[in-house]
Amino acid sequence: MQNKQQPTPTMIVVSNRLPFVLKRDEDGNLTRKASAGGLVTAVAPVVVECKGLWVGWPGVHLENPDEPIPESSPDAKGPTAGLMAKQVVPVHVERNDLEKYYNGCCNSAFWPLFHSMPDRAVFNFQHWESYCRVNQTFAEKTVASVRKLQLDEGNKRTPLVWIHDFHLMVAANTIRQSMEDDPTLKCSLGFFLHIPFPPYDIFRIFPWDDEILQGLLGHDLVGFHIESYALNFIDCCQQRLGCRVDKDRMLVEHGGRTVRVRALPIGIPFNRFVTLAKESQPFVRQNPDQKLVLGVDRLDYTKGLLNRVRSIERLLELYPEHKEKIIFLQVAVPSRTDVEEYQILKEELDQEVGRINGRFSNPNWSPIRYIYRSLGQDELASYYRAADVALVTPLRDGMNLVAKEFVACQTEDPGVLILSPFTGAGETMLESLLVNPYETTEMANAINRAISMPEDERQVRMNLLRKREKQNDVHYWLQSFLRAMGTVMTGDQNDDFNSTIEPFKVEDFDLWMSRYVDDTSKLALLLDYDGTLAPIASHPDLALMPTETKRVLERLCNISDVHIAIVSGRKVENVKEMVGIDKITYAGSHGLEIIHPDGTKFIHPGPQQYAAKMEELKTRLVNELQRDGAWVENKGFVLTYHVRKVPNHLRGDLLKQATQLIVEYGFKPGNALCAVEAKPPVVWDKGRASIHILRTTFGVDWNERVRVIYAGDDTTDEDAIAQLKGLAFTFRVTSHHRRIRTAAKRRLPGTDSVLMLLKWIERHVGRRSARPTPSVSPTLTPSSSFCDYVPSTVIETNTTDCFVPAIANSANMPAPKVANSETPLPSSIVALNGLSDLLTAKPKYEVDAC
Repeated sequence: MQNKQQPTPTMIVVSNRLPFVLKRDEDGNLTRKASAGGLVTAVAPVVVECKGLWVGWPGVHLENPDEPIPESSPDAKGPTAGLMAKQVVPVHVERNDLEKYYNGCCNSAFWPLFHSMPDRAVFNFQHWESYCRVNQTFAEKTVASVRKLQLDEGNKRTPLVWIHDFHLMVAANTIRQSMEDDPTLKCSLGFFLHIPFPPYDIFRIFPWDDEILQGLLGHDLVGFHIESYALNFIDCCQQRLGCRVDKDRMLVEHGGRTVRVRALPIGIPFNRFVTLAKESQPFVRQNPDQKLVLGVDRLDYTKGLLNRVRSIERLLELYPEHKEKIIFLQVAVPSRTDVEEYQILKEELDQEVGRINGRFSNPNWSPIRYIYRSLGQDELASYYRAADVALVTPLRDGMNLVAKEFVACQTEDPGVLILSPFTGAGETMLESLLVNPYETTEMANAINRAISMPEDERQVRMNLLRKREKQNDVHYWLQSFLRAMGTVMTGDQNDDFNSTIEPFKVEDFDLWMSRYVDDTSKLALLLDYDGTLAPIASHPDLALMPTETKRVLERLCNISDVHIAIVSGRKVENVKEMVGIDKITYAGSHGLEIIHPDGTKFIHPGPQQYAAKMEELKTRLVNELQRDGAWVENKGFVLTYHVRKVPNHLRGDLLKQATQLIVEYGFKPGNALCAVEAKPPVVWDKGRASIHILRTTFGVDWNERVRVIYAGDDTTDEDAIAQLKGLAFTFRVTSHHRRIRTAAKRRLPGTDSVLMLLKWIERHVGRRSARPTPSVSPTLTPSSSFCDYVPSTVIETNTTDCFVPAIANSANMPAPKVANSETPLPSSIVALNGLSDLLTAKPKYEVDAC
């Protein structure tokens, strides 16, 4: 389908660095020095062309952050020559944070991991914290830039924010949250990764991998060089976050939004390199008959430089006729010179070059020439044009623009490109000679073939390469990105694929759960209320469960194999009133109080001793902090301080003060959505309450006979999700843009998808064939469990440090007997026999009779 070309929007490009480095001259004035790398080569001309803004770190710590950025030199010819100072938005980062963020997290963790070299990766929590802080700083600068553009243009056009590379993978969450908090702030968010994206088994090694995925999913469009990287990302979203995905249409659903994933191979300014090649000074060879083999790379362990120079040694061993007839010129651009790992690499490369030259050199010839410095593009173009063979053999590379630049500069006698298949370029530049960079003999054979290749074959291969790269240049890449982003911005369906994933259907759960929920086991549903069964509302009284959800729950309650429990932070009486179904177990105050369907109750005794202090805390919260829309909710055993209606810029300070008061009164602060909770300091939470409900309902061996499903949307639900990990199928409901760490097996985008889950359970369990209910003997044998026949009756206790499941009244149930004996067991022994597992849990269970 032919796509319409989208008009270029107002664009803000955000990258780790500005496309130049600031340095001071002898007079102390700031000057601009062009940066090396694929990002600058490809993106800077785009920013110049669309008259956009570039947000980034200037490469130097300025004592005066307001010091003006200098204009480019009048005779500058690089890709940043036309970028004006007013288009530059510098981001200033503290030195300590910058070190941990850049050399720590980015270079020591992401760079090796994303290049599939996990053995080189180093993970550090402080580095990760700095990474998140720096991303937030970049996001805040970007939000300010969006506001400025909207003000300058009268809010007529929606800016496009284009974030680049692995340095800024979680910035979008802050930007999107700012848009949610301020409806007048509007922009579209696109992201492009310039390095590979690894497969799931490698990516999952990163300790905070889920937060990276959520950060990337904060964009409207996520772009990668090639399809395999895009599919790796989609696979990680599916397996790690439990997102619904559509691999055919390259879509991921997250937080109720559909995110597009696209393969957008980057190009180069092809015509510019052609001009540079034609205007460059010719490369002078000492011997016109010598063949020039060229390598151009940053000095980095991913580039395979050691194997490359060893392949020259292997070439001269296998094909001695090439001695004195070839020169291998390796340009190594200095990179990360302050990092010890790169210093060691340089020493090893120096030694290998010296060793090989020492072995094969004579007074008139050395096989390897080695340049260790940055080169201007005009000088590089001269080398590209003169080279007979380009040896581009990284061990792993996102795309590799050197291969494309070499092809563009081949304006005369055509050379041959030798290329690693482990680069993005290796998937499209098929006319090159693909070679395994780990195997030096194969590389040597490829060099020999390239040197010996007939002119007609070289001409055919190079013509096809040049035709493709000219067509798929940087401008084509830009238009491809804008086309994909344009359909996001305008809702146009002229994209190659539909932009929205199919709505959640009941059938979607077949793939996830059909193996877990079998045809014989009983089923326990443990569900949160607010945000799970009922949408979040501005006030708890307005959080009403949809009628259809209530009807499905009522039908499920009438199925004998299904038991339902609602585990909420509300008062137990309140959640029971909101749901309004009798045949359900209700747990309130995060499980501190429980009401079973038969009316029996459990009340944890611990919080009662804190009632007076809780009232004092409530009074102070109301008197001191109930302002600006904040209010205090009394949930019985728990107090919640809500800031949902508070302006965003005031929330942090109010929550901080409330947390300090909570700690001052000896309570545990618990983070919640737009709130902080004051919990009594007892060892009890939704996780322990869930285990208690399962044991009292099904017996201590419940995990052998019951399939459990838990769904919740809040931080407090993580206690249950973590405790049930491996014992239940867990869901975290996520319907907002904040990054959420969860131990849940899957994520659901909202309450509608929870309804689909309930419908799937109703349909699945309803298919079971009727089977007789097994009879239970009241006789206790040595292998019997007390809970196999004792009903799930729990009484309130007056003790202050324990609670005990109670045996039914003797009028309703006879005391159990040992098999083949007429003597009843003492009640204390019966209790201990059935509660051996329960006794090991916290809080400690005791029986007074003992």
